[in-house]
Amino acid sequence: MCFYCKNETMRSAVTTHVVTLENCVIIVKNVPCEECEQCGEKYYSDEVAEELDRIVSKARELASEVFVTDYNKKIA
Repeated sequence: MCFYCKNETMRSAVTTHVVTLENCVIIVKNVPCEECEQCGEKYYSDEVAEELDRIVSKARELASEVFVTDYNKKIA
């Protein structure tokens, strides 16, 4: 169920996740999510949220001002 509009219908989708830090912006494309069919709010599974945390942590080490990556490409 959608937290915002209370709609019960979700669909599988992909989205772009953007994190703005004090010194850079991290953009992760093609992130799998569930999307509310009524309002469009996006939800991540625990597994996807953990992977996004890992990607953002690694990108912080590598990024200067803007860092763009694809969710499906692993950052070493």
